[in-house]
Amino acid sequence: MTTRVLSGLALLLLSQHIAAQSGSDILQFVDPLIGTANGGHVFAGATLPFGMAKAVPDSVFDGQGGYATKGGKIKGFSHMHDSGTGGAPSLGNFPIFPQAGCPDDELNNCVFSQTDREIYVYNSTVQASPGYFSVKMVSDIKAEMTVTNHTALYRFTFPEVPLESNATLAPLILADLNDLPASRSKGSIAVDEDTGRISGSGTFNPSFGIGSYELHFCTDFSGADIRDTGVFMNNRAGNQQKSVEVVEDGINISPQILPAGAWTQFEAPSDDNQILVRVGLSFISVEKACSNAETEIPDFDFEGVYEAAVQAWTDTLGVFEIKPGDGVDPKFQKIFWSGVYRAGISPQDYTGENPLWESDEPYYDSYYCIWDSFRSIHTLLTIMDPLAQINMMRSLVEIWRQEGWLPDCRMSLCKGFTQGGSNADVILADLFVKMRDIAAEHGLDWEDTYKAVWTDAEKEPLDWAVGGRGGLHSWKNLHYIPTDDYDPYGVGPFTRSISRTVEYAYDDFCIAEMANGLGNSADAQKYSERSEYWAYVEFASNCPKTRKLTDHRNMFKPDVQSRNYTGFLQVRFLNGTWGYQDPIFCSPLLNFTSCYLNPDGHETYEGSTWLYTFFVPHDMASLIPMLGGPAAFVDRLDYFHTSGLLYIGDEQGFLPVYQYHYVGRPGKSAERVHYYIPDQFNTSSRGIPGNDDSGAMGSFVALSMMGMFPNPGQDVYFITPPFFEEVSVTNKITGKKATIRNINFDASYKDIYIQSATLNGKPYTKNWFSHSFFNDGGVLELTLGANESSWGTREQDLPPSLSTNHEMTGYSKW
Repeated sequence: MTTRVLSGLALLLLSQHIAAQSGSDILQFVDPLIGTANGGHVFAGATLPFGMAKAVPDSVFDGQGGYATKGGKIKGFSHMHDSGTGGAPSLGNFPIFPQAGCPDDELNNCVFSQTDREIYVYNSTVQASPGYFSVKMVSDIKAEMTVTNHTALYRFTFPEVPLESNATLAPLILADLNDLPASRSKGSIAVDEDTGRISGSGTFNPSFGIGSYELHFCTDFSGADIRDTGVFMNNRAGNQQKSVEVVEDGINISPQILPAGAWTQFEAPSDDNQILVRVGLSFISVEKACSNAETEIPDFDFEGVYEAAVQAWTDTLGVFEIKPGDGVDPKFQKIFWSGVYRAGISPQDYTGENPLWESDEPYYDSYYCIWDSFRSIHTLLTIMDPLAQINMMRSLVEIWRQEGWLPDCRMSLCKGFTQGGSNADVILADLFVKMRDIAAEHGLDWEDTYKAVWTDAEKEPLDWAVGGRGGLHSWKNLHYIPTDDYDPYGVGPFTRSISRTVEYAYDDFCIAEMANGLGNSADAQKYSERSEYWAYVEFASNCPKTRKLTDHRNMFKPDVQSRNYTGFLQVRFLNGTWGYQDPIFCSPLLNFTSCYLNPDGHETYEGSTWLYTFFVPHDMASLIPMLGGPAAFVDRLDYFHTSGLLYIGDEQGFLPVYQYHYVGRPGKSAERVHYYIPDQFNTSSRGIPGNDDSGAMGSFVALSMMGMFPNPGQDVYFITPPFFEEVSVTNKITGKKATIRNINFDASYKDIYIQSATLNGKPYTKNWFSHSFFNDGGVLELTLGANESSWGTREQDLPPSLSTNHEMTGYSKW
């Protein structure tokens, strides 16, 4: 026997190699701080998978998700947040703030208004992990937090001697009636002078929608005797009044909302100078908030709550198993596991907390927004936690039952703004084609689901800014959305005519898939035909190869040129004449921020016509010849990725990374993935290229590193080599394990080209696979090499398209 002494580095790599394969050890690779700088807006605090309570300090700058790594001062600790939202902050209601004592023992020498109490933290003291967050403020108070589903638990450790001059250790903890966007219109708060309990309610506005919502809280304390209680208004406090009610007065409105709240002061804590603060939350009532807290955390057991949170995350993430491979840089595990983690933060489970209607169905919220999340999040959730995904889809259908329309965005019980098409159609179809029978067994009513998506396609709501589609009359009759659309049937922003056209086409394709699967052949044919409106043409005969490409009745204009490339989607008027939008407009090269949801938002949304011309997810086989054929398509796609026209920080940029598969060049897709990871997706606090959009960036990087990416709404996963030697996932419902294994794995990522593949021991030549791989389990082995090969290049090995493989919908017109 030969004995070897391992170096420190070798031991570290070995321990990480082993730890990644078992139990809670995988959580060491999760870094919630990735994406907390540079506008990533990632929620870095304590939460459960899809949990409602989300505790974290709120930074003054860039604090849409709560804590920002370079956010300067903090202004309090609040208990509900969204993760990765865009420009507007959300939630952050009822923040609490601790002080070790009031200088000169004078109450009004403590600070109460948000501006007065802003304080720096020692960024070097920040610790963030699944279910836990801690930081030390320059006041020398250490704050720790963990959560259950509806309750946040804080542990504040106070210094022996307060840093404030002439202050004695008599901690004061206040609760504020504010929220992150300062949207409160009215609120009430009270403190119990015997128990110190602070409870209250507020009415607030959503961050990206219409209406308002009421939220309630209940705060209890443990660890010290009560010294005094009271309320504050503006920057003054008193101890005689024990409750206060505030309304918007017409002057003190956002963002200068009138500060108000309550406080409890304590004698010096007897145990380790610690006070525990429990905050229960509810959308129903104060009583429900108190009940949630008392039921979920009856004994203020911080360590027990934290351990339960760790177990919940272990159960959620533990379905994945990674064998990194010799020599793999540990940062790639951190990128992967952190991406999976972020995808498990939202949507949030508000089941039992919906006051809008009575229902036995699940209720999920914080869909920011399905226009973003349909592209990768919900597919990853179908793999990672299929039961949660089923419940989310049941929730969407119940929203349709109660409110008449599926949402494209929803937050805080309010209707969110629709950014493009009716994209709930896509994620419902995605689950339909992948887990139809399993979803039905777990309560999803497919007949009602189809009625919901049919409503999107056929009925225009009065306000299509927050549900359904606008311009349906033109869509059905002209087969495109005109820039000067005449639409007396509803109200919405008359912009985005190009992007809405191609999105409506894909939404209709997804409806066709469901119609076919449910045996409705007439609807399957109708919606398949409507899905071709992205480039609607007349047919000279019943064969697709004889399409008359000169007789366009859509928005694809063959003679439009940009950067020496020809053929782009273009603006079109009601009378059929053409307008013009520069194809690079609203790309990073020209007026990037000009195409948003505002009255002058132009004809595309968050992207250029360069981008949207590639958006034909269901019929790439028709798009490719219109752009000059396979070689020209590859050249054009290469230019799109390398010229600065593509911004991977917006989710529309995900699919073009993999569209090389449609011309038999899967190796090119692998090259692109290995550029973006780790160049744009890495382990720094700036480690995502845009805001995370509820985990969209996390799901993109996780799926890509697993060696696959979906064409969402279809039963298609593109194959590229995983970033690890082996990746496995165990289906939570069927119990089956699916494994993707690299043969000849190269940790330097030079050999990233698939030479051959086997599926369950048999040769496999397609460059894509279906979701049955995850339902049934199996082993996909990929043999790698240093150069592109013939694998996955034949026409029969390409992903399906509507015009070449009508088995996608069961409908064939040829």
